Amino acid sequence: MARLSVELHHFFLEAERPPQVTLAELLLIAGERIFGFLFVLLSLPSALPVPAPGYSIPFGLLIFLLAIQLAIGSQRPWLPQWLADRPIQLEKIRAILDRGLPWLRRIESISRPRLTYVCTSLVGRVVIGIAIALMAVSMMIPIPGTNTLPAIGIFITGFGLLDDDGAISLGGLVVCSIAAVLTTSILISLFVGGYSLFEMFKSGFNTQ
Repeated sequence: MARLSVELHHFFLEAERPPQVTLAELLLIAGERIFGFLFVLLSLPSALPVPAPGYSIPFGLLIFLLAIQLAIGSQRPWLPQWLADRPIQLEKIRAILDRGLPWLRRIESISRPRLTYVCTSLVGRVVIGIAIALMAVSMMIPIPGTNTLPAIGIFITGFGLLDDDGAISLGGLVVCSIAAVLTTSILISLFVGGYSLFEMFKSGFNTQ
């Protein structure tokens, strides 16, 4: 099976395509690697150093749906028809791939089947599914600092699923753990800061 970067380059950058493509069309090049393929592709815009705006929430929701299906043991994902047929602008995808394909190729250069039980066993897929679902929730939080690192964790973990490379997926889970700590810290800081600000205003009104 051809490398993902080769297939994406041919599908989006070489072959003639209409101005819009659908998610259903993308599934045609996924083959048996469909879960890993979708996690990599959908997390890529938010995982880039200069993420494309407007993708975190809709793609995060889709990743969450797929991750739950992976965790409950589905072999192939189910997508609502309206979502599978929703058009995506080809030019936007090409702009993302221009920045993302070099990163894909770097990981592909070290990827190979190893520690396959991490990606293929029931326990491994449950753990990966839950971790990716949590990172998808973090991606959808509209607060700076809660999007990019979780998306990177999903990207790396999903890439391990492509080649049944458990070592890469484990590395992705480590990134997911770091992202979870970061997101939690940001949310706690905002809550504590907001509560302190509220108490300050409350005290000011009480003294008047």
